[in-house]
Amino acid sequence: MIGCVIAMDSEAEILLDQMEVENIGTLYGKTVHFGKAFGKDIALVISAEGKVNAAAGACAAISAGADVVLNFGVAGGLAPENTAVGEVYLIERAVQYDFDLRQLSGKEVGTLPGETENFLPLELPSLPYPRRALGTGDRFDDSPADHALLLRLGCDVRDMEGAAIAQVCKYAGVPFVSVKAISDVYGSGSTTEQFRKNCKLALLELKASLKEILESL
Repeated sequence: MIGCVIAMDSEAEILLDQMEVENIGTLYGKTVHFGKAFGKDIALVISAEGKVNAAAGACAAISAGADVVLNFGVAGGLAPENTAVGEVYLIERAVQYDFDLRQLSGKEVGTLPGETENFLPLELPSLPYPRRALGTGDRFDDSPADHALLLRLGCDVRDMEGAAIAQVCKYAGVPFVSVKAISDVYGSGSTTEQFRKNCKLALLELKASLKEILESL
């Protein structure tokens, strides 16, 4: 079974529109739609935004019997030279850029307890999308300080869920795949205004890719 952990209702709709829903339940306080899409058994968890919500959603998907967890949705690009609105990217590694124990451990931002590297690797199915590095934090902002930190760490894309799901999946021993479509790019005007303008466009591009994504898992 594929456990899809999706933050927003609008993101979940692009799969629900193509899914035969057989049952709807609740796990870890999150709504879970059980059914089939493109010949695959699916448990679609709508987690809500943020890292803790995403972690609870990942726990729900795994508890529902997921053999692999998929996170898809919109995200922000960090530089126009390697991200573009509407483009779809496969996430190859993810870091929590707002996790910082440097004063205690001396390790780089995002390095979790027990880890030697700050980025967690993701599964990379055979998909034709460019690969990008993801930074995850509990903020949606245009902060120059956050942007500089994300670039310094080597991130290309930012969201509020992916690296938290990666952490749960690593602990549970369940493969994790993430695919993101870009709704806004830093430096091209307000990311909030871009998100509101381009979110539907990005989701349509992602919706057109879902069959290929799910069939690769």
